[in-house]
Amino acid sequence: MKTRRQLFKFTKPLRPLLIIMSLLHSNLSAQEEHVVLLHGLARTPHSMKTMEAALTAEGYAVHNLDYDSRHHTIEVLAKTVGQQIRESTASAPRVHIVSHSLGGILVRQIQATAPIPNLGRVVMLSPPNKGSEVVNKIGHWWLFKKINGPAGQQLGAEGESFINQLADIDFECAVLTGDRSINWINSMMIPGKDDGKVSTESAQTEGVTAFKVIHVSHPYIMKKKAVIDEVIHFLENGTLQAEEK
Repeated sequence: MKTRRQLFKFTKPLRPLLIIMSLLHSNLSAQEEHVVLLHGLARTPHSMKTMEAALTAEGYAVHNLDYDSRHHTIEVLAKTVGQQIRESTASAPRVHIVSHSLGGILVRQIQATAPIPNLGRVVMLSPPNKGSEVVNKIGHWWLFKKINGPAGQQLGAEGESFINQLADIDFECAVLTGDRSINWINSMMIPGKDDGKVSTESAQTEGVTAFKVIHVSHPYIMKKKAVIDEVIHFLENGTLQAEEK
């Protein structure tokens, strides 16, 4: 029978290979966790590139999806994006989603109509969960319609708007929103604190697991390091960092 010293001498030449195999196994385990990124209205996947790089570095399999946000209703977009998610994550045991603005509304519509069965955790960045006062004020303008299309028209906060008829969130979800505006014209139309597009009050809604306001504006929230750190923490732990202090 070999002694422990003899066994160590025998396995020593294999140690680099064992280390590599261990790292590969760890990476493969991480790759089982998929993250879908959904950009906002009138944006592109490029806006989520910083987030994509950070999550990829953490070992997630990241799908930075594109969709034509300016030319279709939320119902049509949700069907299209839902199908994209199912196709791109067909082999994934668990799918997380990080969305910006309109992207969060699409997640709510998808889960209310054709749910992603293996949905994990969702982080919404500046979602107009209770609608946008800006749409109430200028949604009928020709230029607004031209830029934001049918989906933009559905983001109003008044009466029986599409947003107000959405079902409550019934999945694990964190909302991160901003209180810094670089669009003072929009901010004049929004009561309370806002990020230039969405009020902090409007970002919150029933069913949200965790909520935090960060000093950042609507167009850049997905690029801020403090936001990215919170996203990673929530995907891993189901809580935001402030909750553990």
